[in-house]
Amino acid sequence: MISVTDLELRAGARILMSETNLRVQPGDRIGLVGRNGAGKTTTLKVMAGEGMPYAGTITRTGAVGYLPQDPRTGDLDVTARDRVLSARGLDALLHDMEKTQIGMSEAVEDAHRDKLIRRYGRLEDQFAALGGYAAESEAARICANLGLPDRVMAQPLRTLSGGQRRRVELSRILFSDASILLLDEPTNHLDADSISWLRDHLKGHKAGLVVISHDVELLDAVVNKVWYLDANRAIIDFYNMGWSTYLQQRETDERRRRRERANAEKKAGALLAQADKMRAKATKAVAAQNMAKRAEKMLSGLEDVRVNDKVARVRFPAPAPCGKTPLTAEGLSKSYGSLEVFAGVDLAVDRGARVVILGLNGAGKTTLLRLLAGVEKADTGEVMPGHGLKIGYYAQEHETLDTDRTVLENMRSVSPTWTDGELRKVLGAFLFSGDDVQKPASVLSGGEKTRLALAGLVSSSANVLLLDEPTNNLDPVSREQVLDAIDRYPGAIVLVTHDGGAVKALRPDKVIMLPDGVEDIWSEDLADLVALA
Repeated sequence: MISVTDLELRAGARILMSETNLRVQPGDRIGLVGRNGAGKTTTLKVMAGEGMPYAGTITRTGAVGYLPQDPRTGDLDVTARDRVLSARGLDALLHDMEKTQIGMSEAVEDAHRDKLIRRYGRLEDQFAALGGYAAESEAARICANLGLPDRVMAQPLRTLSGGQRRRVELSRILFSDASILLLDEPTNHLDADSISWLRDHLKGHKAGLVVISHDVELLDAVVNKVWYLDANRAIIDFYNMGWSTYLQQRETDERRRRRERANAEKKAGALLAQADKMRAKATKAVAAQNMAKRAEKMLSGLEDVRVNDKVARVRFPAPAPCGKTPLTAEGLSKSYGSLEVFAGVDLAVDRGARVVILGLNGAGKTTLLRLLAGVEKADTGEVMPGHGLKIGYYAQEHETLDTDRTVLENMRSVSPTWTDGELRKVLGAFLFSGDDVQKPASVLSGGEKTRLALAGLVSSSANVLLLDEPTNNLDPVSREQVLDAIDRYPGAIVLVTHDGGAVKALRPDKVIMLPDGVEDIWSEDLADLVALA
């Protein structure tokens, strides 16, 4: 169980919430929802013990499994399998057992062999107490259902894509003995089959669960309570009901608040008007004062009506002039150690082209974009810039952002010729205003990082945009803004996405299928592959 008392959270000088009490108990499956930047990620991080509240106390009973939006692991040389098994300490035990077995087979003296046999017996007992080979099989089943085949599980983490590493972390948490799960956007980077399996798995979770997600189908299938974090009022509204009922109830509540406020304002207005007339007479001054107080009390007792959330005005840059084919690549290949990601990839991106890259998770989609962006070097082949090429690269892991710098400093670094006034104007359109521009990028939520990275493209004059999962972490309204920007952008776009809506907005004319590297004309018959890719 998690119990939070008098919680206050702040982002700089802005209060995200104050004097809030939260409780997560067995059987609770809570959807924590609200607009990007409202404080959802901060709330979950503090509940997990990964961040400190401004005020309040937090009590945790039992193990907590926390999946951040951007998981980081310390040792990237461990295999994916060992990382998952480490959730129950099985990785170290298995290694010790293997080492002891080798020692037993190589031992020359009987006394030494007997000692190793006894040690092996103790290790085996510990292994059995933790679930033994059945637990190892359970971990493999979870990983397979999340799109991590055996060949991936045998690889070191450093050779995996960002999406694969995130699925490893999700597998680790689901395999752990954690009684309460805190999951921040768990469906990011998952294909359709994995999302379907995750929905069913979480729906059967008997202990506590708090999930942040913009996946409406996941919320509808899983949650039985909703916490709505209102950024404008800096409070959480609690709904002890499922997602569909919550949406209906929230709209009913809003209509009631508006109706009550309108009636109260009408009555208070009449009282104040009457009080103004009575003040002219000295004999009625006290009565007038009392009427004014009644009007103020009438208005002060009302529930706040929600203010409509501000919407980011996402736009992409006006592309600089360029030649007919600004970007070409020939014979690109990439391997990590003995693992070949892809080989022999050729492509030509014409001015204004709309290209989508498809392939199963781990096929090298992100890697290909990194090669085209010049962030990483190909093992073979060449990326050839055409006349006037200007690339704008949006990275799904936000590695183009310097988390040690503020929001404004990140914009200065990508637009050194722009004034602070011009940069603040762009940032304001992406919902970074006032003191928000002085926040370090490290404290931004996933959605805010997405908006900042997209804002950085505006001043680039890019004529070829390389977009890697640009709709991840975005609330529905912000996502629609990005889709509209994709639809309207006149330059060339090379897109990697699991979002069918993004492909529809792109209206692709070409597709690159990985790992084969085949370039072909886009067909609507391929649309069903997007969610699976």
